[in-house]
Amino acid sequence: MIRRIKLLYSLFEEIQDTNGSIPPSSILCLTELFSVIRRVKGLIQECKDGSCVWGLIQTEFVSNQFYVLVKQMGRALDILPVSLLDLTADTREQVELLHKQVKRVDSYVDPRELQRREVLLQVMASEKNSKNKGFIDFGIVKEIMSCIGLINPFDYEEEISKLEVEAKKQAGTGGLIVVSNINNLISLISFSKSMIFNDKESERTTDDYKQRSASIGRNRDYSSSSQSVIVPNIPDEFRCLITLDLMRDPVIVASGHTYDRNSIARWINSGHYTCPKSGQKLLHMALIPNYALKSLIQQWYQDNSVSLNEDKASSFSDLESSNSKGKQSENAVDHISATKAVADAVKMTAEFLVGKLATGSVEIQRQAAYELRLLAKTGSDNRRIIAEAGDIPFLVTLLSSHDPQIQENAVTALLNLSLFQNNKILIMATGAIDHIIDVLQAGKTMEARENAAAAIFSLSMIDDCKVTIGAHPRAIPALVGLLSDGSPAGKRDAATALFNLAVYNANKTTVAVAGTVRVLIDLLMDDKAGITDDALAVLALLLGCSRGLEEIRKSRVLMPLLTDLLRFGSYKGKENSITLLLGLCKDGGEEVARCLLINSRSIPSLQSLAAKGLAKARRKADALLRLLNRCCSQSQIPVG
Repeated sequence: MIRRIKLLYSLFEEIQDTNGSIPPSSILCLTELFSVIRRVKGLIQECKDGSCVWGLIQTEFVSNQFYVLVKQMGRALDILPVSLLDLTADTREQVELLHKQVKRVDSYVDPRELQRREVLLQVMASEKNSKNKGFIDFGIVKEIMSCIGLINPFDYEEEISKLEVEAKKQAGTGGLIVVSNINNLISLISFSKSMIFNDKESERTTDDYKQRSASIGRNRDYSSSSQSVIVPNIPDEFRCLITLDLMRDPVIVASGHTYDRNSIARWINSGHYTCPKSGQKLLHMALIPNYALKSLIQQWYQDNSVSLNEDKASSFSDLESSNSKGKQSENAVDHISATKAVADAVKMTAEFLVGKLATGSVEIQRQAAYELRLLAKTGSDNRRIIAEAGDIPFLVTLLSSHDPQIQENAVTALLNLSLFQNNKILIMATGAIDHIIDVLQAGKTMEARENAAAAIFSLSMIDDCKVTIGAHPRAIPALVGLLSDGSPAGKRDAATALFNLAVYNANKTTVAVAGTVRVLIDLLMDDKAGITDDALAVLALLLGCSRGLEEIRKSRVLMPLLTDLLRFGSYKGKENSITLLLGLCKDGGEEVARCLLINSRSIPSLQSLAAKGLAKARRKADALLRLLNRCCSQSQIPVG
């Protein structure tokens, strides 16, 4: 993958040196290429920083991620007008060669990696059986670990830490089986370390590494400025998650994570609408100042006798170039806007593409819809300009196209356009919801169905749209259909759309009647679905209507699942699990309460959450414990 990206270097270099203007369609393609390269960089970094053993277990999944990015690079090169660019013959030939290569590439997984994984899984199966622990061939384990970079005891310790982080990350999306598998890996590596290395070797290697790390840390503490300014160790919570530099103006995005304003603004302005840390879609592009953290950072400056000017001279701070931007950074909401020249170019492009959508051939419509899809990714101003140019009605018409790519590009373009608040009303006014539901039910590609569900979620952010979409006879059943048979991404899009619709009370019964509860519970038992938190959130909402409560109470497998999630779930998952258990125990739920009291793991889990959980989880855990205490007193049931 790195080799393919290096082939584009000469292309970017010649475009940078060119004096002439670049066609708008080229700008769109280059923007998409830039986006692909950023995602490749992020994926490589994730593989580098993550657990080596978990990467081995996930070999096929990781390989497929790179394969998808290669194909996205190929689609971007499909529309690159090489003939219109002022390129040398060598560079043009290089780009055309790369285009042919990525079009022909197939998904590939190294057979040696698969073989190592199979051996490791067999060892895990043996390790789980306590009787067989003495029969594990640790020579084989050591050989596998060496192949993936685990050489000394510290490597093993570091790998255990990475697996613990991965377990926490998977708690909300991976399912109980995934978390259990990671815990088994931690147990295996810990046991293997004690068996492969003797105590003295382990202690000596760890001490050597700590000394080496301390030396590196001391070197990093010194600024590289000409004045040899010493900057103390910066706390991790004061560093931006994107640049890892000290934050000067921390802001909170829609996902709840904090970044430095300049870094996240550049991220959003480059066409990304997901949280860099969590990967979830941002519901809005507002940047809310984190005054509490900013105050702590300023206090840190004072406590360590570091002035703002010194920090700016050091390697930790190249984020702000002038004091005049200070006042602007204090605004509660910061909207990313394009310059007038760029806005004029976008307007010309959008107006040009309207004609192509209206009168072009199938091939031209396919390319025009794709270019609008890319253009609508790059900021709220672009979305506003495209809507003003009159593209929305033509995109809605293309949703009925028999060409899979036209349909997919059209629905994705509408999804991107709907992220701008005013466009939601315009899209609904064109009668687009009927066509979007058609794509959701019977789209010609899975990506088209996924993006149709995401478009419904985006449109339903407006209360009036929740009412309109919820009243449509096919909308909610179509979402439940995708929830049942869609891809993992499609299931997540469908679940978030159903959650948004169920926020409106009148829609709760419709969601429950459509068979949502049964499908969600099935997904909770499927460790590959990856939507544990989303499924629990929808189920918790459906408790608010009698039909939803009735459907939830019919399930015989839900309560054991919820009990396990109290131990292994994410923070949000634990909170929603308590909400469901509390709702099931109230109003005639004595049978559920008795089952909880008999279960030896439920009471300790609830007591732990009541003592150490987040505020909402603590309150709900306390309420559930009081209810169980009353039930226990009345019926004299022995606890645990």
